[in-house]
Amino acid sequence: MNCTKCGKKEVMIEKKHSGQRLCPECFISGIEQKVLKDIRKYDLIEKGDRVMVALSGGKDSVMLLDILTSLQDRGIIDMMAVTIDEGIHGYRKDGVKIAAEHAQRLGIEHRVVSFKEYFNISLDEIMALPSPRGACTYCGVFRRWLINRTAREMGATKIATGHNLDDETQSIMMNYLEGNIENLTRLGPRSHPKSDKFIVKIKPLGEIPEREVGLYVVAKGLKVHFDGCPYSRESFRAEIGEIIKNLSKKHPTIMYSTLRGFDKIKNALKKEHSRNFTMENCIKCGEPSAQELCRACVFCQELEKKKTR
Repeated sequence: MNCTKCGKKEVMIEKKHSGQRLCPECFISGIEQKVLKDIRKYDLIEKGDRVMVALSGGKDSVMLLDILTSLQDRGIIDMMAVTIDEGIHGYRKDGVKIAAEHAQRLGIEHRVVSFKEYFNISLDEIMALPSPRGACTYCGVFRRWLINRTAREMGATKIATGHNLDDETQSIMMNYLEGNIENLTRLGPRSHPKSDKFIVKIKPLGEIPEREVGLYVVAKGLKVHFDGCPYSRESFRAEIGEIIKNLSKKHPTIMYSTLRGFDKIKNALKKEHSRNFTMENCIKCGEPSAQELCRACVFCQELEKKKTR
């Protein structure tokens, strides 16, 4: 079969949700056009922005870096990147190395920051302690704290993350099933911070399926770290992801319809369930917090107590 767009070359991918069959060149071009269109549609980036990419070295963040580079080449934005080293033996080292190689190749400022450096404990050490919390709970809080603080230190005006369509659909379903309506109100292609210390986060890949992200980096020959986090395999997100993946086999548009349906009710949810509160500064670390201590500092205190038992 030939490409339905150019009609000349052999097909690389068949998109079941749209019926398109595309060769590598048309597929790459279509993905890049879609991401740049969504950036304009949702006002994710403005001329003069300093965009920091949360660069893990995995397929999503490497693809995001690759596409955003075109905006830097045109003088629209300045780019930089941060890589978080959670301290996971046998996993994170390769990702950090690949991230550093891409940053060096593109000539952009790059920082590697670690849990151990800032919180005096690695994720492996956390999980060796008795705790009712899962790895993803600690990791999510500490990662967000580090990414936001580093972005501010580097003078970034936007933080770009590689969340894809699968990630967004999973987040919608997870928060709905857990009854966490307040978290649902925060989902979307860009954040709306309640404090000047929070840097705006954007998700340019939010409407690109994970499968297409993987095909993009392969088609472009981009070096990526394909291994998944060993701690994420038993998470609630992984369970929801597997359900959605199985549903998508018979219902290829299910992720798009979930996202579009959520878009229709999002404003109503915000109106009814968003909390109005004043953000102060954490009394320990100085980062923005709705309480005296931010969640990262609460976790650090908990972990210190566990370590001394």
